[in-house]
Amino acid sequence: MSNVIQDSNNTRYHLEDRLEGHHDAIAKISWMVVKLVFEMLNATPRYIFSYRWGYKQDGRWSGMIDDIINNRADLGTNCALYTERLDVIQYTDTTAPFKVGFIFRQPPLSYVENIFTLPFTNDVWLAIGGCVIFSTFILYLASKMDVKNERRQSQLDGSISDALLISISAFSQQGCTLEPKKISGRMTLWVIFTALMALYAAYSANVVVLLQAPSNAIRTLTQLSRSKLTLAANDVDYNHFVFGMFTDPVRVEITKKVKPSQGKKHFYNINEGVERIRKGLFGFHSIVEPVYRRVEQTFLEREKCDLVEIDFMMGLDPSVPVKKDSPYIELFRVSFKRIREVGLQSVLNKRLQVPKPQCTQKITAFNSVGLLDLHPIWALMLLGAATATSVLIFEIIIYKV
Repeated sequence: MSNVIQDSNNTRYHLEDRLEGHHDAIAKISWMVVKLVFEMLNATPRYIFSYRWGYKQDGRWSGMIDDIINNRADLGTNCALYTERLDVIQYTDTTAPFKVGFIFRQPPLSYVENIFTLPFTNDVWLAIGGCVIFSTFILYLASKMDVKNERRQSQLDGSISDALLISISAFSQQGCTLEPKKISGRMTLWVIFTALMALYAAYSANVVVLLQAPSNAIRTLTQLSRSKLTLAANDVDYNHFVFGMFTDPVRVEITKKVKPSQGKKHFYNINEGVERIRKGLFGFHSIVEPVYRRVEQTFLEREKCDLVEIDFMMGLDPSVPVKKDSPYIELFRVSFKRIREVGLQSVLNKRLQVPKPQCTQKITAFNSVGLLDLHPIWALMLLGAATATSVLIFEIIIYKV
């Protein structure tokens, strides 16, 4: 059997003793299953090692595929199904199922939505606007009655602009130097401030919750390619071939993010890649099992709840390759199915592979708020400052004229 070692050269010394479980779990499971097959066939087990599964370059095959087609091995480690490999090998059965894809934490909701408009539905915002207009009209009528009796410096002058100013002050929970003097106007103002204070409390509570909430904005490759996430890959042999095998626009765009034409290519080891995933806004392409093993060791419980994986290659389950027209292929198929039926394969997979971490409890914890979370507020402040400056310039021009 030709075994592919990607993580550590020490794997060849720990194929069966379950030591260094974080290295090459796929190769270890495949070897254990194939050793059982050899015993069932009364064959002498022998294994060799290769550094890659096998890719065609300049018309020649490399790695494990080359070992098989040149009769150095009868079968190989579980590998992905590629069309061009079908010309020289056949696939039998799956011994160690594995997934390859991008793993990342969903970005905070504030990175993909304007959380300051989300607390209320459109109908509620329309109702609030209607209430402001109605309160402005009532204050306008009350101020008209005040002006008929007397006029003070802090008193409303009976104009619609003063009434609107007070309504907007109440809506934004700010004070105003102008105020009605009669009891009817003051009761109206008290009702407006009280109602909008309760509304403001509900709004603020919703905004705080939304600041802590993850989004569900990235679920497909297209969304991933358009996102602001930094994309990278595990620095192992297969990733240097995977990115470059596809020609569709979405995968080409993702490839450009991982392997930019200029500057440093984004390849990291498992430890660094998982740490960047934990910090957020980072997608890491790898076989998912070693990533999840490291996640279990380093992530807090609440940090596991927004983990997402997206398949980049969109392939079928990997299978064991055998040379085309091998005389042993039917014997291998029957033996693999027998091992699967009696549960030995399932036991080995559960012993050596770590599944996706489960979100056992969603714990609410403090998250610091950055400038990106508040970008709608900064935009509104800049717009307000630009509008105020424009009005000032316009007033100066009118005065001069």
